[in-house]
Parts: sequence; structure tokens; C-alpha cells
Amino acid sequence: MNEDEIPVREPLFRAPWPAVAVPVVLVAAYLWQSLPGSDVVAMNMALSPIGIAGGRYETLLTYQFIHAGWAHLAVNSLSAFAFGPPVARCLGASARGVTCFFAFFLICGVLSGLGYVIPHWGESDLAVGASGAISGLWGAASRLLIGRGQLAPITNRMALTQGAAFMVVNVVVGLLGGLAAMNIAWEAHVAGYIAGLLLIGPAARLAGRV
Repeated sequence: MNEDEIPVREPLFRAPWPAVAVPVVLVAAYLWQSLPGSDVVAMNMALSPIGIAGGRYETLLTYQFIHAGWAHLAVNSLSAFAFGPPVARCLGASARGVTCFFAFFLICGVLSGLGYVIPHWGESDLAVGASGAISGLWGAASRLLIGRGQLAPITNRMALTQGAAFMVVNVVVGLLGGLAAMNIAWEAHVAGYIAGLLLIGPAARLAGRV
């Protein structure tokens, strides 16, 4: 067999490193949260409408790295790994692109937090988890997957259909969760998805990709 006949091995792991970093950081944060004595500090990092009303604006960032249990963490980590790669590829591997990716993730998380806080203003229920930010990745990825790596227009019929389905499912799950005494911040998911859907275009321009 000559060199031309030697099969080239395709890498098994193709995800861009920023997309891998998100679930790794989430797992590391949860391991820290699980240490003895860290639970009180972790709960102080949670988001609550009454906390924001009291000026604890930093929790719009910190709540994204706190989770309610291993199942919660696993769902979010797997979702981040599913929807992060197309967004990371879109924004590029340069320092500028990587910075835009992480900023995009955090901003979607902040906006999703506001989407939860505003309709619950004055309430004391806590919200934790990266699902709002990951919903932003989902919204962005929907446009990229429909466009096969390029940004499909927001008005694309498939994009609108997927967005509507996402919102309906989250509202229904949120309402059913409320009936079952489960606090599911569906408003954060919807706000994060809309943020990702709208902001991926500006993020790609900032990253110099369009």
C-alpha cells in the first residue's frame, strides 16, 4: 500500500474548544458547589427578583453557574454541548471570535434572567442554572443549522416554526411544572431563545465573520 492509499483518519472529536469549555466549566462549578460549606455561598449566587430589586445585579451572571442537582447539570451540559458547536464555528476560532462566543453566552444568560425577574418582580423564588444562556445557543443554532452554517433569516419559515414550537413547549412545561409544584423558569428559556435568535447576527458581525 503506498502513501496515497493510506486512509486518512477523521478526528472523532470535532467540537470547537469554546463549545467544550462551557459544559466543562459548568461541571467544575457544580463540583465546587458540592463541596462542604460551599452551598451557602452558592445560594447567594442564585438569581431572585427581590435580590435584583435590592441591587444584587451580579447574580444575573453568577446564577448561570449554579445548578439544582446532578440531573439539572447533566441536561444543561449536554444541551450546551449539542448547541454550542455551530455557534462557536460561526463566530470563529480567533481571539475575537472566542471572546464573542463567551460574551454571547453570558449576555443571553443575563437577558434570560431579566426575562424571569421582570414578570416575577418582588418575589423571592430563586432561579439557578445555565438553561437560559443555553436556550440562547439553541436559538442561534437553529438559524445556523437551517442555513447550513450560514445565518438563515429570522423570517425564514422553518426558523419561525422552530421558535414557535420551542416557546409553546416551554410554556406548557412551565405551567405543568407549576401545577406539580416544580419551579421551572420557562420565561427565562423563552427570553434566552429570543436573545440568541436576534443577537447571533450582531455577534457574527463583531467577530468579523459576516
